[in-house]
Amino acid sequence: MSDVGEWQEDVQGRLPVHKAVVRVLPEGTKVLSAEPSGTSAWTKTAKVSVLLPDGNPKRYFLKCASGQGARSLAEGEFHSASAIDAIVPGMVPKPIGWGEYKVGETHVYFIVSDYYDMKLRERPNPAQFVSMVADLHERGTSPNGMFGFAVTTVCGKMERTVTWTESWAESFSNQLKDVIKYDNETNGPWPEYDAACKQLLDVVIPRLLGALQSDGRDITPTLVHGDLWENNVGIDKATGNIVVFDPGCVYAHNEMEFGTWRCTWAFHFALPLYTRLYHGRLGPSEPVEEWDDRNRLYSIHPYLNDSAGHPGSISRQIAYNDMLYLCDKYGPLDSLEKYDPAKDVAINGTHIPFVINQLESDWSPKVDSPSIQQVEMAEGPPCA
Repeated sequence: MSDVGEWQEDVQGRLPVHKAVVRVLPEGTKVLSAEPSGTSAWTKTAKVSVLLPDGNPKRYFLKCASGQGARSLAEGEFHSASAIDAIVPGMVPKPIGWGEYKVGETHVYFIVSDYYDMKLRERPNPAQFVSMVADLHERGTSPNGMFGFAVTTVCGKMERTVTWTESWAESFSNQLKDVIKYDNETNGPWPEYDAACKQLLDVVIPRLLGALQSDGRDITPTLVHGDLWENNVGIDKATGNIVVFDPGCVYAHNEMEFGTWRCTWAFHFALPLYTRLYHGRLGPSEPVEEWDDRNRLYSIHPYLNDSAGHPGSISRQIAYNDMLYLCDKYGPLDSLEKYDPAKDVAINGTHIPFVINQLESDWSPKVDSPSIQQVEMAEGPPCA
């Protein structure tokens, strides 16, 4: 799948297109141009304009990545988008293909999908959006009845452990261990935090998530987008339809989808209306009274994922305080520090602005690409 130094000729624009990319397009497609499109902390993205074999013009979206999690990002997103598109057609841009090429010694992985000219950061119609998400969760049942996914997927650039298992507590623990490891690699050890992580994994999760599959209760593994926050949702300018992108799927407990809606970067989805509409279609799992605690637990994953990708982020402190809350309630341990309500964003309503730095790569042969872009985003951190 790897090629060295094969670039498509006669392509206009500021970005090159490798022949490996052309090979996943319909045979006979002529690439006309490629221009930077969008802002991403982990990838280089482009709008690729082509002429199809029948002479009709078309645009594709190209995303390229190298380094940590790059293959899983491209391959995982392709299979994730394919799974979503098969269940709710039109919910995500139709995936076309993925692949790999080399620039020098650097492996570059890419995914190609249909291009949409979208309005971003605009609040999606709550009823329409929630109906789309509920359709995905209701119809997207696991092919083997287990939790996991067929290929490794990512949130941002952080890979998930998606080994098939019948236990949701085990599946989520695996994913949480991933981001704890990444966070420690980025920010270094913290003994008090490490102790809370251990108690969360050893005691709290078996109790809180184990209750979903005990005493006659059960949950159905369902397909979740895996990174469903506001900056992964747009409005197609041509049709007005809602489009969701950058999936990193896993067959999971459907409530895991909403952990990020609790986080400090949530702005539209933090509104109770979205959750209320969803529960009108698919109610909370039993035990219903533990819904909010499960939501708090699920929010720890995106918080630590953010912390791992952004050294010094306050997300680590927020996640730690949430761990202390859950440990105090479901697995008290005298040696742990005490939960601080004043630091609880569910109480104080903290909303944190971020600055996203566009990824600059050294694996593009053209030198006239735009310089690094800094985009002020009050909405939160990038996850793709």
